[in-house]
Amino acid sequence: MLTYPQIDPVALTLGSLTIHWYGLMYLLGFGAAWWLGRARANAPNSGWTAEQVGDMIFYGALGAVLGGRLGYILFYDLPTYLDSPLKMLRIWEGGMSFHGGMLGVLVAMWLLGRKTGKSFFQVTDFLAPLVPIGLGAGRIGNFINGELWGKVSDVPWAMVFPHGGTLPRHPSQLYQALLEGLIFFLILWFYSRKPRPTMAVSGLFLLCYGLFRFVVEFVREPDQQLGYLAFGWLTMGQVLSAPMIAGGIGLLVWAYSKSPKTEVGAPTLTATKQKRR
Repeated sequence: MLTYPQIDPVALTLGSLTIHWYGLMYLLGFGAAWWLGRARANAPNSGWTAEQVGDMIFYGALGAVLGGRLGYILFYDLPTYLDSPLKMLRIWEGGMSFHGGMLGVLVAMWLLGRKTGKSFFQVTDFLAPLVPIGLGAGRIGNFINGELWGKVSDVPWAMVFPHGGTLPRHPSQLYQALLEGLIFFLILWFYSRKPRPTMAVSGLFLLCYGLFRFVVEFVREPDQQLGYLAFGWLTMGQVLSAPMIAGGIGLLVWAYSKSPKTEVGAPTLTATKQKRR
């Protein structure tokens, strides 16, 4: 068994200003997405400008935070927030839903596409490889907060979490940081470096995240207020991830069957290929 590192969730206090590690993880994710996006936009014939990347990160940040918070409230704990509405504003305590955040980002990217004159999937194909670093950082924030721990386990790397009882548990936040962060990033980044059909990168994003999340949910403790939804093992996270898996497969099949030979330009790489669409 490993010892859980007692990390103060508060990273810095400046007078009345309190800065939490959880918030810093979000800033790290948005900063990494901005830097990676600018790097791709600066490539020859990328079809994107630095200003458009900046707009993308701004729109995406609003969509992720608002959608993530609303998604958690609606999907996971609506009665609690109806009883105490002011808790909705205390995002530094956690309580963010990836699936809600994704829906918020999709709406934001649709608005960005209208502003820039790009199609919805041109925008999401460019955005998808920029997201995993933020997802991994967010899971590190969950780990520092000592929340969203895994099930009781006797694996050598199990930990006793401060608010998780006296028994050692899977550090499922770290599993997700590895899968949804590092591995997910490497898959999407290297896949999107070569020209791909429109929608393919977005489809791979949905498929991989859905699979990673579905699998980790087997060792992650379900939310106490929800428990298991069916069969003694099905969680809300799996219910919300299943449509992502199906949607990702559908987009990949559609992308490659639509124009498997001629439409090979990825909007993340070249603007010249966009003209063919």
